[in-house]
Amino acid sequence: MNTHTDLLHSPARLDFHNVSVSFGDKHILENITFQVPHGARVAVVGPNGAGKSTLFKAMVGLLPINEGQIFIHGKPLGHHMDCVAYIPQKEEVDWKFPVTVHDVVMMGRFGKIRWFRPPSQHDHQTVRKSLAMMDIYDLADRSIHQLSGGQQQRVFLARALAQDPHILLMDEPFNGVDFATQEATLQLLDDLKKENVTVIVSTHDLNLASERFELVLLLNRELVAFGPPGEVFTTETIQKAFNTQVMMLDGAIVVDQCCGHDHHGEE
Repeated sequence: MNTHTDLLHSPARLDFHNVSVSFGDKHILENITFQVPHGARVAVVGPNGAGKSTLFKAMVGLLPINEGQIFIHGKPLGHHMDCVAYIPQKEEVDWKFPVTVHDVVMMGRFGKIRWFRPPSQHDHQTVRKSLAMMDIYDLADRSIHQLSGGQQQRVFLARALAQDPHILLMDEPFNGVDFATQEATLQLLDDLKKENVTVIVSTHDLNLASERFELVLLLNRELVAFGPPGEVFTTETIQKAFNTQVMMLDGAIVVDQCCGHDHHGEE
């Protein structure tokens, strides 16, 4: 295991050390330990209630950690929060809030703007570039509640880009979006990979995780497995995580849907 000194030389490395998160007496995550190298692309997979959203919220300080520590850039959580961009599930966003697409994307710059200072020319240029990259430049003045689900997803992707993140967290970004938006999201992940941005995405699609991600974190309140998809997605580990039957058909993973799990929601 690398020393703390080694971690300081890894630009966007993420380390969980024995992390536990609880709500009252209910344990959501227990004793989670893993290390994500700089620039990696990780899929977080698990059944409903496994703690995937909790994992992300703990990473950005939205939920307190009961035990353990999280290190970013080799320093404890809180020292570099402006370098972590978080895109929550769409259900957690108030889409009726009266704000324009441009204003939402500009929020990605707030961590870099000094108090009581207006956005600089560079901030505006970054926002315009981010809007253009997600092909929503012409929607800049439109209210977010007027957009389709796919367009809303692109807005939050643009906001994350405007933040210039070292680490990007995306909670179920492929739920409820059209094929074009899914492909645009995956293309963005490819582009970010070239920039060595660490990307961590939660998904219920085991085959997508296997095909498009280099590392998989299989979670069900505790860490079931972590590593390359070929090592993580075994019949034994999937059955342990989902508590259900699983089949491998022509290389595709098929989880038995009749055992009471709805794989389209989240905790």
